[in-house]
Amino acid sequence: MTAALERTAEGPAPAGRVDVAVAAVAGISRAHAQRLIGDGRALVDGARRRSSDRLSGGERISVELSAPPDESLEPESIPLRVAYEDDALLVVDKPAGLVVHPSAGHGTGTLVNALLGRAIERGEPLGSIAGVGRPGIVHRLDKDTSGLIVIAKTDAAQATLMRQFGDRTVEKEYLALVRGQPPATRGRIEAPIGRDPRDRQRMAVVAGGRGSTTEYEQLSAGGGYALLALHPLTGRTHQIRAHLAYLGLPIAGDMRYGGGEGPGGLRRQFLHAARLAFDRPGDSRRVRAWSELPADLAASLSATDMAGGTRLPVGVGAEVAE
Repeated sequence: MTAALERTAEGPAPAGRVDVAVAAVAGISRAHAQRLIGDGRALVDGARRRSSDRLSGGERISVELSAPPDESLEPESIPLRVAYEDDALLVVDKPAGLVVHPSAGHGTGTLVNALLGRAIERGEPLGSIAGVGRPGIVHRLDKDTSGLIVIAKTDAAQATLMRQFGDRTVEKEYLALVRGQPPATRGRIEAPIGRDPRDRQRMAVVAGGRGSTTEYEQLSAGGGYALLALHPLTGRTHQIRAHLAYLGLPIAGDMRYGGGEGPGGLRRQFLHAARLAFDRPGDSRRVRAWSELPADLAASLSATDMAGGTRLPVGVGAEVAE
């Protein structure tokens, strides 16, 4: 696999928070800047600082954009279903149960391990700027959420794609089967999300949380359930799960957020990243990818005697705008 060239960005800091200053100097999103600060790859006058520290302006910011390779990561041969691929990126249809990147308790068998194995087999690179242990990663999905995820092969593509997610120009549509009936067939949930003070493993709508917005549309309903198409306009951890639980509409099969066992005995959240649209790095042509419901979710939906209608994607694939 070809190693990415190390790239750094330097410049004077504007006054304000460290993460905002790093984002401005490096031309990256604030969330990306926070990861680099945490990794010790963004320094102020040669020293580590916290994201929330304040700067008076004029301090020297130095940002190492390309992460060193993590020799502890093991390439693995794990089959991946690909919805779209070109020289700069690929869109993977992630199955439920696959963790995106190594973490405590998940040192192997992750999407990152699979991507490393695939890249070595093909002699291709992976973007290196998202942080140590995250080669190619642009965004993430929860372990038990299935569907589309974008992977960058180059640093330039990774930076461009991460910026699009940070700027909220990526269109995302999820499908969820919820227990209950929405207050309206279309709606917009605007409620701040933060760590649940009663359960640190959950997120919840809390005062002082980060601003979060999710739009939804009901596709069908029956048997005490509703099938929703959801468009998260922000990208908070567990945003859709927390917002729906807040409305009293927990996702079927989502044990952590109160959904209980879903129709047909489903015991993972009925949440699927079904559609994704973004501008292709290099020529800015719009890529639109789709992924049909996997077998377990399709069987669960069938158990409700509810039809998804024509809005459900068929197959797995993508198209590029002319």
